[in-house]
Amino acid sequence: MLQEPMPRQPVAGTVRCTACEHWCRIAPGEAGRCGVRANVDGSLELLVRGRAAAVAVDPVEKKPLFHFLPGRPILSIGTLGCNLRCRFCQNWDISQERPALAGAHLGRDLPPEAIVELCVVRDIPMIAFTYNEPVVALEYAYDTFVLAKERGIRTVFVSSGFETLRALDVIEPVVDAINVDLKAFTDRFYRKLSGARLKPVLRNIAHIARETPIWIEVTTLLVPGQNDSSREIGEAADFLASVSPDLPWHLTAFHPDYLMLDTPPTPLRMLVRAWEIGKRAGLRHVYVGNMRDPKRESTWCPSCGAMLVARSGYRTEVATREPGTCDRCGVRVPGVWG
Repeated sequence: MLQEPMPRQPVAGTVRCTACEHWCRIAPGEAGRCGVRANVDGSLELLVRGRAAAVAVDPVEKKPLFHFLPGRPILSIGTLGCNLRCRFCQNWDISQERPALAGAHLGRDLPPEAIVELCVVRDIPMIAFTYNEPVVALEYAYDTFVLAKERGIRTVFVSSGFETLRALDVIEPVVDAINVDLKAFTDRFYRKLSGARLKPVLRNIAHIARETPIWIEVTTLLVPGQNDSSREIGEAADFLASVSPDLPWHLTAFHPDYLMLDTPPTPLRMLVRAWEIGKRAGLRHVYVGNMRDPKRESTWCPSCGAMLVARSGYRTEVATREPGTCDRCGVRVPGVWG
């Protein structure tokens, strides 16, 4: 478990969790903010280890990952608990449950061996830990991914990007791709609407893209009136382009959910405006999501403009003889294509 002792705390046996940037100090009998990393007799235990709260087979585009084995299925696993408190969470029924505090169920029994075997039997080439923040169940994901790699199965994290660098060091050898949710480009948004902070997320995006072999894509959910100003979108786009102009950026539509039922859905025109800002900033691959827009969902050659992957919703068709390589000009687009 990612933890360290804290011998000078008032309560004997207190430990600090080192999985995420909350750095929770947890006394015996208590749990961290996520509700699933609990101190049992002076040592952290993961209450949801081997316990899945959500299981589904999705298209990889739903994660969303567009430059990672497009059109292929992925087995998606989620657990209870989350280290964030997003007021707009679309998976709040599992992410916001705190089993350590309520004594609630922990999900269904699904050990790593069973997850990998399901992929083998059904010929599913990828596994994602998703739906809630996977770092709160890091040890469960790690055990699963080690077995998956032995069977040639690719592995994915869908994350808020609020991990510690220690956690990223642990998962780096076993994770092939990650989608990081850049929720906004202001600390005010993060503190008010997500219970987190912006700076660690920016650090982690740059670290993953520049210092690790993990393929990374970034998603921003545009919430009307909260993170959708042209200035803020432009600042986010400039940051991502400074990390890498080849970093795919998904701009997705908000719909009212959880504690933000009075906020209107994101209109398509807002997504188009953000897409245009991202392209002007120099990002080569900007995508619109949660709405049908085949032009802005598809992947185009950044050199000659030929279509490489056609998309409409979750319908995907690779339009080239060799995935990721333009038939017209031969440019190879960064990603994991096969």
